[in-house]
Amino acid sequence: MKRWLSLVLCFVLILALFPNLTACEKKPVLNIFNWGQYISDGEDGCLDVIAEFEKKTGIQVNYSTYESNEAMYAKLKSGGASYDLVIPSDYMVARMIEEDMLEKLDYSKLSNYSNVDDSFKNMYYDPTNEYTVPYTWGTVGILYNTKYVSDVTGWDSLWDPAYADKILMFSNSRDAMAIGASLIHVDPNSQNQADWDAVAQKLQEQRPLVQEYVMDQIFDKMINEVAWIAPYYAGDYIYMHEENENLAFCFPEEGYNRFVDCMCIPKGSTHQDAALQFMDFILDPDIQFENLDYIQYSSPFRSDLIPEEYDSEAAYPDEKTLERSFIFEHLPTETLQYMDSLWASVRIS
Repeated sequence: MKRWLSLVLCFVLILALFPNLTACEKKPVLNIFNWGQYISDGEDGCLDVIAEFEKKTGIQVNYSTYESNEAMYAKLKSGGASYDLVIPSDYMVARMIEEDMLEKLDYSKLSNYSNVDDSFKNMYYDPTNEYTVPYTWGTVGILYNTKYVSDVTGWDSLWDPAYADKILMFSNSRDAMAIGASLIHVDPNSQNQADWDAVAQKLQEQRPLVQEYVMDQIFDKMINEVAWIAPYYAGDYIYMHEENENLAFCFPEEGYNRFVDCMCIPKGSTHQDAALQFMDFILDPDIQFENLDYIQYSSPFRSDLIPEEYDSEAAYPDEKTLERSFIFEHLPTETLQYMDSLWASVRIS
């Protein structure tokens, strides 16, 4: 017994003399919640961004993914999980700021923030520039297989009976309702319930033609030609075209969504310094474009920093094409709830 007590006292003395022994046992942690297929992961020889960050900083990253802004918002709102960094789109950022769901950022710790173009600062979703760092920007259009589909100019192709059971549609309400709204020339940011009733009716007409309502699954289904046409993101199209050269992309003539996805720190994060380190890491030009080599979305950097090889028509459409685009505004809760209820009725019919 005395011998055991002596060993314990000896161990306590060692810890007192070398306090860092306990500190080094626990690595700093960063919990990231991001869209699926939205970071370079080392596949096909590309940089593994998470592994490189861990190697450089010694911070352990726990990485989880979601399929839509609405799914991410619901997870955070429920309090069922704790994250240190999330990457919502513009309109969802505005909602989260309004509901006090985000922490203000210490921009003095972002040495690479000067690389961001001024056009991506003080934007409508964060007018005081306190909560966000842009991750990428992009557009939504029509992805289609030229072996089976031709003459695509607008959203009406997703209503073409010739492609019945080969059409995919977004599963989240905001994107799907905006497509229907654009097709019948309704403002995608309307707050008029009658407008959304008309949109829901148009989407109801499409319902018998749709193979499935999906998000990330569009990747495999379109590459493997299980489906022939779908709405999707221009950045993903660039990557998917490398896997299947029959795939093409169209910016619909009726209009389409242009968005900015932002890095943010959720309220209550316990690893804010680690989150800021990750933001600054992504804003390093070497990391920025290694990441874009894989995900193929558009950079929010100043034009003088963007290499010429990234200047593709899909990733950086010309001004005339961009004139047809629209942004999603943050709509009142009652409007969003009404849209959600209509969309639910379309999907279950």
